[in-house]
Amino acid sequence: MRKVWLAALLLVAMLGGCASGPKFETVASSITPVPSGQARIYFYRSGTLGAAIQPEIRLNDSVVGKAEPNGVFFVDRPPGNMEVVTGSEVDRKLTFTIGAGETRYVKLGVGLGVLVWRIIPELVDEPKAKSEIADLAFVTTK
Repeated sequence: MRKVWLAALLLVAMLGGCASGPKFETVASSITPVPSGQARIYFYRSGTLGAAIQPEIRLNDSVVGKAEPNGVFFVDRPPGNMEVVTGSEVDRKLTFTIGAGETRYVKLGVGLGVLVWRIIPELVDEPKAKSEIADLAFVTTK
């Protein structure tokens, strides 16, 4: 009985940390196109592994959101060089260049660190990203 109670408690804790909002696929058609002279970057985290770890995501030294499990959001920025940084026990960095009118997808993967889970940013191509974000919750950022 104690094992069942602990398993239920763990499940509630994991689900409590998940993003909430409408499914991305239901709002995708209403998202405005990339503004002229700007670039769009989507950030997403699929799955609940390490759900309690939700570090801030910094893009070129500005916080743009959190690494929420099963969540997706985007930001529009001027084109150029980008540096994405996530941190829990150590900072993980991803750098890339994006042009005006382009869209990039940054997957926030999860890896086991020395003491806690780590959030690891990686660029993903559009077809793969679109299939992975369809069922995620679309979250709004600041």
